[in-house]
Amino acid sequence: MLNSALWILFMGFFAGQLARRWGAPPLIGMILIGIAIGPQFADLIGPEVLGAADDLRLVAVMIILMKAGLGLDREKLAQQGTVALRLGFLPALAEVVVVAIAAMLFFNFDFMTGLLLGCVVGAESPAVIVPGMLRLKSLGWGVTKGIPDAILTGSALSDVLLLLVFALLLNFLGQDGAETLMLPGGLTLSPLQLLPFQVVLEVALGLAAGFLAAQLLVLLLVKQNWTRTVVQDVIIAASVALFLVTFARVFPYYSGYLAVMAMGFFLIEFDAPLARFLRGGFDVLWTVAEIVLFVLLGASIQLQILGNVLLPGLLLLAMGLIVGRGLGWYLSTLGSNWTWKEKLFLLPGNMAKATMQAAIGALPLAAGIEGGEIILAIAALSILTTAPIGAWATQVFAPRLLEKGEVDPTKVAIAGRPIFLAAVDASPLATPVLLKAADLARRSSGEVVVLYVDNVGDQSTVVELRQKAQKFLADIRFEFLTLPGIVPEEIVRIAQSRQVTDVVIGKRRHRPGQAVWMDSVSQAVLEISPIPVIVVAEQVD
Repeated sequence: MLNSALWILFMGFFAGQLARRWGAPPLIGMILIGIAIGPQFADLIGPEVLGAADDLRLVAVMIILMKAGLGLDREKLAQQGTVALRLGFLPALAEVVVVAIAAMLFFNFDFMTGLLLGCVVGAESPAVIVPGMLRLKSLGWGVTKGIPDAILTGSALSDVLLLLVFALLLNFLGQDGAETLMLPGGLTLSPLQLLPFQVVLEVALGLAAGFLAAQLLVLLLVKQNWTRTVVQDVIIAASVALFLVTFARVFPYYSGYLAVMAMGFFLIEFDAPLARFLRGGFDVLWTVAEIVLFVLLGASIQLQILGNVLLPGLLLLAMGLIVGRGLGWYLSTLGSNWTWKEKLFLLPGNMAKATMQAAIGALPLAAGIEGGEIILAIAALSILTTAPIGAWATQVFAPRLLEKGEVDPTKVAIAGRPIFLAAVDASPLATPVLLKAADLARRSSGEVVVLYVDNVGDQSTVVELRQKAQKFLADIRFEFLTLPGIVPEEIVRIAQSRQVTDVVIGKRRHRPGQAVWMDSVSQAVLEISPIPVIVVAEQVD
């Protein structure tokens, strides 16, 4: 098991980074390396790990749904009206029907088995869509109209619906009939007639469970102070989220996935600072979970069964996406303020299939349903085609089809490390400036650029300042720059070119008996710098 974990994490990480450097989404490299080290080729993943793949995928999906909930924006969702709700039902249902008809034509399926295949194919992948939409939110693409939020919410709702219909059809086809529910008064309801009530019940109870879980977390972590560090906060929050997902297996009357996403959403409303801490913690968890999820996804793909269904399968997937989802997307955005370009973005932004297909694609075959092998093959084909294409197309077409708006920092995690510019000179102020920059960098895991504008050419001063920087910034990644020029202008120029977070500069104080004045350099930087400036005052004895 340890060897398998080493191969998954090590090879998955570097395969993802290679894909990123070649301009492709990291998940493509992770899926490919999963195929390479899986049982069909190198066979480097142990059977005990492959046997636990479903549970590991469940943990990864829980993490990404929590991230999605912590990134939702209530105001943007309210602004969209019913668009997000319609996106949760119409595209998925339209794709299911089109896929069912295509399956009858290409594979001689009956209509009910075709619908079963449609549910497998139509389910959307939170593991692909959620990171993509959160990335767009962090960059500002489509945020003015709340397009990423609408896609995130619609994706979660559609998966709830399709999982319900899939379970109903699997039970119906496996028993060659349908059990009915007897109601008082002699009324009977078939599973198909019960479906709308089940959907409403699962959504309502899922939202209620998320609401209560968020209240519980605020009570434990904020009001009762049971934890002392952010790591402990994340452990408790992740445990509660995982319980919501796993308990749905025991109590299948609510959607565990929706409950987790709702918990993250309500946490923003109940305690925004706690939500911000958890957002950063779940970002760290996702770094590991992403690798495990997509490497195991690649390892589970059955390539040998794709040959006979490759061409008709590709045609079926294309018809489902273009005809089925195209119609659903049109109806979902009808009457909205979306432009035709923004509506067109739904094709790359909402097409990815991976996690759900890996989780349920093999169930019809295991249940002995006729055509189960074809269903599994098309599920694998949908993963190999739509997941990498959707992830890549989302990044490429967002700048072309969406408008860029102002990023709300309370709803997204800050990407990258902060950089602080410490402007020093030959005065004693160099020491407190370096100490302040070091303190800021340590608290935020940031980096420091030490700048000395030298118009004198005094090498002894340069050597002394460099030694001070090495002493006070010994455990921090820093760069020491010595440049000539006009001091205030050079400080601002370097700060802008290096995209620093804050400028740290010293200010001399007046002494008793002297006129009150501010150091001319720090005053000039304060006046001309578009970047925040932190002034460290000289201590007066």
